[in-house]
Amino acid sequence: MNPELIEKITRSIVEKLEKQSSFEQNSPTDERQSSVAFWAHTSNANTKVTNGPLAEVVEEESAKELIKCPNIQEDNSASLPESKMPIQQEENIEPKQQVPGIKNPVNQEELDTLIQKTPARIGIGRAGLRPRTETWLKFRYDHAAAVDAVYGNVNDDLLKRLNLFKVNTQVTDKEVYIRRPDYGRKLSDEAKKCIQERCTKSPTVQIIVSDGLSSKAIEENVEDVYLSLQQSLKSAGLDVGVPFYIEKGRVAVMDDIGELLTPKVVVLLIGERPGLISAESLSAYLCYEPKKGMIEAERMVVSNIHKGGIPPVEAGAYLGTLVQKILKYEASGVSLVQKEQ
Repeated sequence: MNPELIEKITRSIVEKLEKQSSFEQNSPTDERQSSVAFWAHTSNANTKVTNGPLAEVVEEESAKELIKCPNIQEDNSASLPESKMPIQQEENIEPKQQVPGIKNPVNQEELDTLIQKTPARIGIGRAGLRPRTETWLKFRYDHAAAVDAVYGNVNDDLLKRLNLFKVNTQVTDKEVYIRRPDYGRKLSDEAKKCIQERCTKSPTVQIIVSDGLSSKAIEENVEDVYLSLQQSLKSAGLDVGVPFYIEKGRVAVMDDIGELLTPKVVVLLIGERPGLISAESLSAYLCYEPKKGMIEAERMVVSNIHKGGIPPVEAGAYLGTLVQKILKYEASGVSLVQKEQ
């Protein structure tokens, strides 16, 4: 989650509260007013305090000071002291289940059924012509998570744990990667040399990993998928080449791998394009003897691999079965379907 975006949204809410207070200047105030505290995410080394009628913003290096917003009523018995209070940051907060925002719907039962069947934003209601505040903030949160997934980087500790060495495509930075997909389909000269030196030639199965359009998908899912796939291939007695990680890769980069190492089957685990429902979905692309000029119909994909879709461990086991089928029919994609029939 982008901390600067969180603070920007928080400050926007505080400013709205300040504007509302201008209509209540003649109303008496209670010295024991409680407060709601927010983290000052973008704190600098120097402390900066800004006082206003409704807000006090405190920023300092320890990141334990807060943005305090008084004048929000709570139970008097649980009122907070006026001094700045540190709070514990919550981790691994599960998303709340969607609650219908429409008051008195025509068919409540049908609306509840639809909400249970899809994670899409339906029945969220509105405040006048605009979405409700909670709905809008959740939308902004999901959008920020998707952006972070695209621009983020995979933790090197994960790659070391899985014993994956790293190579690059012809992409120089993320902006180029987004604007020029063709650069992400080709390995750099340095990468080709490294792969030829460190990998075995002509393995039965070659596993590669790439962040693609979601580094979050790799960090959340690839370990379970990779280990489960390895176990499945080992149980089948298949020869597996030296796996590695390709930074800023696209799906068709598997064609370059096919030309360099000439494996029978290439399995590419790559991050999917993030959406507003999930920013951590992983895809697995498989291809029989990939080479330059291979058409997309010759590839096959297992997508939507994440905790809210296909469980990663199950996906890895299924991929092992799929590899065996590809080797049996010596085909993948449309050709495999035709041969099976």
